[in-house]
Amino acid sequence: MMFFQYLMYAVWWVPLAAYLTNMDVGNMQKSFILSSMAIGFIASPIIGMIADRYFAAQKVLFGMNILSSLLLIWAANTTNPDFLFIILLFTMLLSMPTWGLINTIAMAHSPSGDFPKIRVFGSIGWVASGLFSVIVVKLFHIGFDGTNLPFYFGAGTGLVAALLNLTLPDSPPAGKGKVSSFIDALGLRTIKLMKEGNFAIFIIFSFLSMIPFAMYYTYFSEFLLNIKTQYITITMNWGALAEIGFMLLISVTIKKFGLRKVLILGLVAMLVRYVAFYLGGVVNQQWLIYLGILVHGLIFGFFYVGGQMYIDKRAPDELKAQAQGFIFLITFGLGLLAGNLIDGRIIGFFTKISGGIRVYNWDSIWGITSIFSVVLLVGFILLFRSEDQESAKISN
Repeated sequence: MMFFQYLMYAVWWVPLAAYLTNMDVGNMQKSFILSSMAIGFIASPIIGMIADRYFAAQKVLFGMNILSSLLLIWAANTTNPDFLFIILLFTMLLSMPTWGLINTIAMAHSPSGDFPKIRVFGSIGWVASGLFSVIVVKLFHIGFDGTNLPFYFGAGTGLVAALLNLTLPDSPPAGKGKVSSFIDALGLRTIKLMKEGNFAIFIIFSFLSMIPFAMYYTYFSEFLLNIKTQYITITMNWGALAEIGFMLLISVTIKKFGLRKVLILGLVAMLVRYVAFYLGGVVNQQWLIYLGILVHGLIFGFFYVGGQMYIDKRAPDELKAQAQGFIFLITFGLGLLAGNLIDGRIIGFFTKISGGIRVYNWDSIWGITSIFSVVLLVGFILLFRSEDQESAKISN
């Protein structure tokens, strides 16, 4: 489940910015298209509510994967940026909530401490998506990254994933039969958990962290295209490959150092990434660029996956699917949307057209992102309190 869910998405999302650049889409329009993912996560709590109250999670997952695959085929045959945005928007509204659903299914049938061992197969699927690029280029001698082909591969993988969803263990709605309200319909009952101060601090910083995170997650393929990288998907997947190892260390690290220190390590790694990108350009050392790529697993695993485990322990049984949808809404939904728009403006400000060619000032872009990462790290250290007892529960 984890393998195919992330494989079907990574194969077309990773090179999307490069594809839009080749289509000569403007910076602002590109930001809106790339933000379709973030908008898609807005539906996550709603879908979580449906899985909590009405239908088994694996059946909801099946239906959403089928519909997403059909939309990706449509996207592959669209050359109008406005239509592409609309298609991808509906695709994301269907596919992004599945990330919360697969977390809910996994945690419903295994101890929380085992979740990283299951989630690691999502990282493996993300890495495996790069093989499509190699196969197409090497065997068929045609381009892959920056073309519409990734949409077709994503659609095919999605159909396989949907069929496999039918074999998953049954995950019936824990809150079935309970009265639903307007708040439930929006999947927002999880907000009541924010009455606890430390939980609220975590949610706020999870949102803010997406502003620097989006500069890599959304726009890095544009950077690689600009420096003439041949295998964009493969290059970015080095970070996902490192993520596999870090994912397996999450439970052990939480047990040894506590949740707070693990989350802080994730933010430290984010600062290391952007300082490495900045110095890589200033001193012209490409190995620093790869260092920034490789720490992706530490950032994603320790801060975001560790945070998802924290959310699962905080939420009562009848809200677990909504809670997973809520954290994805805050991070890869609203947070990524804000990050995409802010980062898009930053990139646009430091980009000029000279002789019909885009000229980027990447040193300034990475420098600003590094400064924001410093502020984020210091603020989190000062405000987020230790939760040793909660860390012990999560690691067991």
